[in-house]
Amino acid sequence: MLTTDRLILRAPRTTDLDAMFATYSDPRAMRYWSTLPHDDPSVTQALLNRQIADFAQAPLYFALERDGQWIGNAGLYRNPEVGFMLSPDHWGQGLVPEAMETLIPHLFAHGLGHLTADVDPRNTGSIKVLRALGFYKTHEAANTFLIGGEWFDSVYFRRDP
Repeated sequence: MLTTDRLILRAPRTTDLDAMFATYSDPRAMRYWSTLPHDDPSVTQALLNRQIADFAQAPLYFALERDGQWIGNAGLYRNPEVGFMLSPDHWGQGLVPEAMETLIPHLFAHGLGHLTADVDPRNTGSIKVLRALGFYKTHEAANTFLIGGEWFDSVYFRRDP
């Protein structure tokens, strides 16, 4: 477990399901994600089960808790790629940068030589966060994700220790 001024970064829990489903089924939250919004809690349950199992092996992708409630996830999504998801109810409050400022040293302390991020170029909020955290753009690619019949592009970022 890690903490910030406003957040607890902890292991995912089975009790996170309802709050997670509310976010992962929200088209606003999923607009730039790599899958369609979840249309059934069983989809979110499968994701949560993977997160719980992965965290048990390597505590690197955390649930974000505020005021006793799950509000998102952040951390090492795929080695060495970081990712974050935040409930739209908590956007615009600086919570992702706050979480990532605590997480990045934690990730580097686990021996990672660098971190990367893959972002839809239209996701200006996430790009702004990554740049503020010291990530720099390495390249772009077209048609990297086919989601719901629509192609999405990617812009790639990197951060060194």
